[in-house]
Amino acid sequence: MSRTGVRVWTRGRIRPELTGLVLLTATALTLAAPLPLATARPALAAKTTETAGTAAALTVEEQRLDRAVPQEILRRSGFDGVAPEFVRSLRHADSYAEAERTVGRQGARLWQRAVDRAQGRGPAGGDLSRDDDRPLYWARLGMTRELRQWEPEFRLSEAARSALLGTLERSSRGQDSLTFSGGKADQGKNKSSDKDKGKSRQGVKRIVMTGFDPFTLDRDIRISNPSGATALALDGTVIRTADGPARIETAVFPVRWADFADGTVERALRGPLSRADLFTTVSQGRVGRIDVERFNGAWRGGFGDNDNVSETGLVPVSDPASQPQWTVTSLPYAAIAAATTGRFPVYDNTSVTEIPAGATAPVVRPDGPTPGSAARAGGGGDYLSNEIAYRATLLRDRLGLDIPGGHVHTPVLQFGAGNTDPAAGTVTDPEFVQNRLDIIAQIRAIITVAAESS
Repeated sequence: MSRTGVRVWTRGRIRPELTGLVLLTATALTLAAPLPLATARPALAAKTTETAGTAAALTVEEQRLDRAVPQEILRRSGFDGVAPEFVRSLRHADSYAEAERTVGRQGARLWQRAVDRAQGRGPAGGDLSRDDDRPLYWARLGMTRELRQWEPEFRLSEAARSALLGTLERSSRGQDSLTFSGGKADQGKNKSSDKDKGKSRQGVKRIVMTGFDPFTLDRDIRISNPSGATALALDGTVIRTADGPARIETAVFPVRWADFADGTVERALRGPLSRADLFTTVSQGRVGRIDVERFNGAWRGGFGDNDNVSETGLVPVSDPASQPQWTVTSLPYAAIAAATTGRFPVYDNTSVTEIPAGATAPVVRPDGPTPGSAARAGGGGDYLSNEIAYRATLLRDRLGLDIPGGHVHTPVLQFGAGNTDPAAGTVTDPEFVQNRLDIIAQIRAIITVAAESS
């Protein structure tokens, strides 16, 4: 595949032995375990469906929505009514301004409903366990699909529709409410000033945590992402540390290259990081272990995203002339790895893949990058988990922030024995739920350790 940074669209299949390892490249995995190597999954250009009377073509993600598994997840969580309610609300929008208000309000309502469900508030809506992140993902796609095809009475340009879709994405992912001043249920959030920077006026530390959507859905459409589930479980919660209380604010990000290139991470995190005491981006990584990723690389490795689009090349950022090849975690990795936080072993992962200065071939470096090298994979690989870590830590550095921050990879969320076949398996099982609950609890404990050690 091209290494010029140009979008590459190809097609192919994921090897079954790569279960849950998509956020890591084979080169990054080499020193972690004797896992089989594989090239990045080639991607199919976003396939579209033209329907008579629709305003726009559906995305690949939206096309998956009508399959049996997503519909079952929505039905068993009570989120099957989200898209129809959204359609009813859009009918009352007789101008772009009213549509914008409606979209933002309905998106925020979906996010808060998912958070409330995960944290035990209100009705469960069905027998699907409350810790499940998938209802939010599929319900959001139901909303974006309706908005993409909506034909209002007033003229709606392509640019205006795109802006509405952006509003829906941000509000339904918690990105608009990722703030420590004002907003939702806000006992602990306070505006910061030079005088109180580092803690809120009540002495409450401020922590930002991010997760991701489910991904690799063409391999197994039942997949859940424990990082997204953790974001829902922790949003707005207060943890008790040896230094006092700390409030966690969270958001979820899409698994799409284009959104990252468009600056979604920087838009969402610039303000919150400037008021935070600590941040951690979180994603799903290796089987049976947690990794605190020491180094993040400025390289996209080409693995297909949730729209089956592949990107290979340098991570696109503003001011590329000052772009470093590597960024470094400032999380207290030694304290996190040494602490007893849960059932999964925790590692300080220092391995990277680089092209050494003056060389042309990539090599794996167990102890981190060498001076002048070009990045080909951070400890977290060359996919969007590495990229969100790279972007967040680069933002930290460009803002001149002296705060702990970096990336944590969760274990792969596995289905129970006897439920591993995507074609014949069920959407959930007791072991699957317990695995997710254990991961959520351990990430919460890791964040607590990080807050106490910083």
